[in-house]
Amino acid sequence: MLFVTADIQIADAELEIAYARSSGPGGQNVNKVNSKAVLHWNPVLSGSLSEGVRARFLSRFYSRLNKDGAIVIMSDRFRDQGRNREDCLDKLRLMLLEVAHPPKPRKKTRPSRTAKEKRKVRKRRHGEKKRDRSRVRGDE
Repeated sequence: MLFVTADIQIADAELEIAYARSSGPGGQNVNKVNSKAVLHWNPVLSGSLSEGVRARFLSRFYSRLNKDGAIVIMSDRFRDQGRNREDCLDKLRLMLLEVAHPPKPRKKTRPSRTAKEKRKVRKRRHGEKKRDRSRVRGDE
């Protein structure tokens, strides 16, 4: 069971973890041991997510889904299976935490009268500075 929050808990049956040979350092052992972890999880078919969380997840991570609608997360940071498996689960946990809560709605605001006046004064001074640079000064 993958615990993300009190509301989001993904059953192990929904997660499919496979192992493959890892690239990178490891000496002769790298050619013998399947230490790379590959996690497949389909958020569309998951019964663990509320509709809001599912919609936010799919819109946020749309580009990471494969043609079947599953997300594929890989890890070969470590030299052993167990730590790579936990790394994959941590990556998924962080992705779900990112979309767990709906974004705070933006409140429309307007600049105050004072702010508008200050902006106009700054623009006028800036324009005067530019204008003064281009003006020809007497007979030099």
